[in-house]
Amino acid sequence: MNGNSNGFGSVAATEYIRRHHRHETGENQCSSTLVKHIKAPVPLVWSLVRRFDQPQKYKPFVSRCVVQGNFEIGSLREVDVKSGLPATTSTERLELLDDDEHILSIRIIGGDHRLENYSSIISLHPEIIDGRPGTLVIESFVVDVPEGNTKDETCYFVEALIKCNLKSLADVSEGLAVQDRTEPIDL
Repeated sequence: MNGNSNGFGSVAATEYIRRHHRHETGENQCSSTLVKHIKAPVPLVWSLVRRFDQPQKYKPFVSRCVVQGNFEIGSLREVDVKSGLPATTSTERLELLDDDEHILSIRIIGGDHRLENYSSIISLHPEIIDGRPGTLVIESFVVDVPEGNTKDETCYFVEALIKCNLKSLADVSEGLAVQDRTEPIDL
């Protein structure tokens, strides 16, 4: 498990990871967990993360997203990826959306990329940062190691993508927090 921000080793973070971020990792798979501290309250950050239908609100590599069917567990989304990455599309299934615990899980089930059997969990937890409400974001994943790559190479690539997404999530959330403006959550 790797953290991209200090505080990863805290008792609270370790407990959240133990409770919410369990992945069964096979022989030819890699898995990792990343942590990000965001200076914005959980409800604001969650209003962005929970939008399975609009990941482009904070994920910089997503250009378009179309959800098939109703917005519920098992829903599929077709994601178009911006140029510059070794993919153009991804088909993803919503595995878990828990508005009480602030947990979202997705599984990639298709697309023109090499992320076979990719599954991720992202959870949000309240914390105090500089005396103000903040959010501890934890994202973990498991994925097959593609033929011709090592576990280290695969984890490094996926971690780099997640770090970019988490940095963007922090930037967008903190910008909204400064403006003291949140979007309503459509349940």
